[in-house]
Amino acid sequence: MNVLAWAVLPYVTLAVLIGGTIWRYRYDQFGWTTRSSELYESRLLRIGSPLFHFGILVVVVGHFIGLVVPQSWTTAAGLTEHGYHVQALLLGGVAGFATLVGIAILIFRRRTTGPVFMATTRNDKGMYVVLVAAIVAGLATTLLGAGVVGQEHNYRETVAPWFRSIFVLHPDIDAMAGAPVQFRLHTLIGMLLFAIWPFTRLVHAFTAPVGYLFRPYIVYRSRAPRTANPPRLTRRVRSARAAHAAPDSPRPHSNAR
Repeated sequence: MNVLAWAVLPYVTLAVLIGGTIWRYRYDQFGWTTRSSELYESRLLRIGSPLFHFGILVVVVGHFIGLVVPQSWTTAAGLTEHGYHVQALLLGGVAGFATLVGIAILIFRRRTTGPVFMATTRNDKGMYVVLVAAIVAGLATTLLGAGVVGQEHNYRETVAPWFRSIFVLHPDIDAMAGAPVQFRLHTLIGMLLFAIWPFTRLVHAFTAPVGYLFRPYIVYRSRAPRTANPPRLTRRVRSARAAHAAPDSPRPHSNAR
């Protein structure tokens, strides 16, 4: 079972993620969208969307540091294990909670706004279930790993080495098998999320408008060509304009009865 979970499933997930993304890009570019529903409701969207997106960005950065950067590097930089867990609890906990609140607001909006709910597909519902499960499991591992609940666990000695070993084609099965059950559950849910990623609206994350930040300025020009010497008005036109601009003269009173 450990071989299947920690040596086979990771490569199946990567194959589905990469292959599915390529297939989606080649054959369903018109469906490569979030199917925005801002026109139907924007008040809750303006609250939930920033909470979710900014929170998930911090979560992604935290996962990258925790899984990709070896523990020896952070130790050499002067960050102790206790200090790492404290900042992971503070930043990761706040970011995870913001992400959870944001997705809760978005789901509430989608369920209570009629047109938005009508546009929700079964694919969306399944995606939301897996996404929320991954967020909740991630918050649980943050609290449990930092020792807030239960015994403290340094996942950079178990999960992180296994994660890096996948990309050198030599999975460290024993390292992952020695991790607590909540970390293994979070990892399995994460692999499921990445496996369905290309076939859901989450695929839009691969085409974030990063280039917009570096695009050149847009120069607007008038369609009518400008001339150096404007055409001279004729005497008739000048007289007509002057008569139109002059105030009306008072009419004389008539004494005739």
